[in-house]
Amino acid sequence: MEVWNMDKETMFEYIQRLKLAVITLFKWLFCSVVCGCFIGSVGAAFHLMLGYVGSLRVEYPFLLFGLPVAGIIIVFMYNIVHEAGNRGTNLVITAIQSNDEVPGRVAPLIIVSTLLTHLCGGSAGREGAALQVGGALGNTFAKLFKFDEKDTRIMIMCGMSACFSALFGTPIASAVFSMEVISVGVMYYAALVPCVLAAFIAQGIASALGLESTHFVVDEITSFSFINGSKFIIMSVLFALASILLCVVLHGTSKLYTDYINNPYIRIIIAGTLVIAMRYIFGTTDYLGAGSDIIARSFVTSCAWYVFLLKMLFTAVTLGGGFKGGEIVPTLFVGATLGSFLAPIFGLPVGLCAACGMVSVFCGVTNCPLTSFILSIEMFGASTMRFTILCIALS
Repeated sequence: MEVWNMDKETMFEYIQRLKLAVITLFKWLFCSVVCGCFIGSVGAAFHLMLGYVGSLRVEYPFLLFGLPVAGIIIVFMYNIVHEAGNRGTNLVITAIQSNDEVPGRVAPLIIVSTLLTHLCGGSAGREGAALQVGGALGNTFAKLFKFDEKDTRIMIMCGMSACFSALFGTPIASAVFSMEVISVGVMYYAALVPCVLAAFIAQGIASALGLESTHFVVDEITSFSFINGSKFIIMSVLFALASILLCVVLHGTSKLYTDYINNPYIRIIIAGTLVIAMRYIFGTTDYLGAGSDIIARSFVTSCAWYVFLLKMLFTAVTLGGGFKGGEIVPTLFVGATLGSFLAPIFGLPVGLCAACGMVSVFCGVTNCPLTSFILSIEMFGASTMRFTILCIALS
């Protein structure tokens, strides 16, 4: 029906709907700016602090021996604020799915806990912590604005996008990830505009503070022939198996800890002690912290076959015992180093295989293929997309 042919009653309804749409648009534009500016600033500050504690750990190797003490502090903090049963990122996801509460106190708690874990050499990521911080702060803003359940869900996703983008520097992937990770196969398109806007603002703030986006140079791109395509298909199967193994190891180790050690203090002390012991057993610090340097190195030279397996072990022991951080960067580490190892075996460029491994294992662990594809473009550029989309689809 054309506007000009409407009767007065229909025209009134049309104007009311248009008015509501305009109000909703400006509401979410305002909320996106608030989220992007505030949560983006928090995320950028968190990024700077992680970089600082990481450099301290490298400069003062003896800090590794403080890992059990850091663990005691983490458990104590979670107990004192009645968050001993905190489920990490799953808490935020469940809150969006079931309209549960994400306590605002989770934000400072996870920030301090992650900093302690990284300062003392625990093998953990940072983006999982960013999702929790962003989700908790987004929920706090929703309560402040007195939003209903539907708008609260969008605000939580908006906060997740902003904080993830500030830390990782991939705004589009950050926005899509916060919507895609909530429920496999379902996208919350109502959150698209606020999430994208908040993510870009947060990334802009991080850039203004001198923080660089996560980017890797893939120097050599091979031809997309039948033979090369077949090689990447075989590698995709191996990447998928690696993602399954990573999930099994992470969940299995956590279950072993909780089944056999009831006391969380003893549990985290044992975990810290094991990490210290493994560092000296294997004679390297490569698996401490997030491992970003090793990921960058895997794009240049081929890695040994055991590198990705040891990262799985260090991460499982760290996170399963109760230390905080996240699994995303270790997941990227596993994928990149596995791809780097497979490259000379299949006669393919090291950087390209590392790139495909990163996003394939990430996809297998998170079940977020769209995010994985966008992430590949933002991190490696469009030149790799034919290979990465093939590996992502099969993983």
